[in-house]
Amino acid sequence: MTADRLAALSAAGVSIWLDDLDRGRLTSGGLARLVAGSSVVGVTTNPSIFEKAITGGAAEYAEQVHDLAVRGVDLGEAVRALTAYDVRWACDVLAPTHAATGGVDGRVSIEVDPRLARDTEATIAEAKALHWAVDRPNVLIKIPATVEGLPAITATLAAGVSVNVTLIFSVDRYRAVLDAWLTGLERARDNGHDLSGIESVASFFVSRFDTEVDRRLPAGSPLRGTGAIANARVAHEAFTGMLAGDRWKSLAADGAHVQRPLWASTGVKDPAYSDTRYVVDLVTRDVVNTMPEPTLDAVRDHGDLVGDTIVPEYAAAHAALDALTAAGVDLDDVVRVLEEEGVDKFVVAWESLLAGIRTALDAARAAAGR
Repeated sequence: MTADRLAALSAAGVSIWLDDLDRGRLTSGGLARLVAGSSVVGVTTNPSIFEKAITGGAAEYAEQVHDLAVRGVDLGEAVRALTAYDVRWACDVLAPTHAATGGVDGRVSIEVDPRLARDTEATIAEAKALHWAVDRPNVLIKIPATVEGLPAITATLAAGVSVNVTLIFSVDRYRAVLDAWLTGLERARDNGHDLSGIESVASFFVSRFDTEVDRRLPAGSPLRGTGAIANARVAHEAFTGMLAGDRWKSLAADGAHVQRPLWASTGVKDPAYSDTRYVVDLVTRDVVNTMPEPTLDAVRDHGDLVGDTIVPEYAAAHAALDALTAAGVDLDDVVRVLEEEGVDKFVVAWESLLAGIRTALDAARAAAGR
């Protein structure tokens, strides 16, 4: 029965991706087992995930750290060698899924250096470099949906590189992401790329929205916990509107795959809420839900589905957001704060990762007498 819940979620049209990766999952076969037995068809990573995995002193990284140290590589090269190695391996684990789904799933994401989030040209260059470094057809390059990131998304797609657009918090920004994606595919077509080989998802962050909105509401307010799911549902309405447009129909006729909404930040932050709410309340066809393993386990155990919980709720979602505005919650300021905090948190994690690897390299060089 428990396995059936994940299978039912998959059958409802939701692609299940794991929001975690470390070398221990790879060497132990843990990721392969999740793919085989838990309907997992993709993996997402971010700077925080890599910081936790690599700087935690895991023995699985020791040999590669030693080799990098004695080669005398610089810190930037070492970070990318370590992270690209894990992503490349995960891509290989998911290669059969990638083939079986015609390139739609079986995807693994790796993020550009978050310190480049406000630098368009550097983001484009880094995206191309990461695509080359991982060198797998099922890799997705994660680019943040900052104002500066939007033209980088277009340029990267135009070069034929698949993209995971991340850190989307507002419906307005999501519409801009859809435009950047459509423009990127149009340019890729003009550049002679096979559109069927270019994949993209748009990572719309969920739980963090509730955290910030709830902070602005009085304790006991009935509006607490109503914002995030409503925000995601209204974003999905924008997605369905895009599907009806001539730009998409033209691209689809030329073999393009749709940019699916991906529900990110689905781990529940407030223990007062159900630990499966950001999964079971966001079910419809052709979406992705990326979950940390505790959320995956919770859905497997007690995540009961009740059909499509997005499309029939469009009107109610608008009403929920209107109620928050009427209560004095400045939703524009909410998403501004969330984007700034999102970028800053990833920068902090990245810098911590750099510091941890620097320490590990120094220790390895000292042990090798170099």
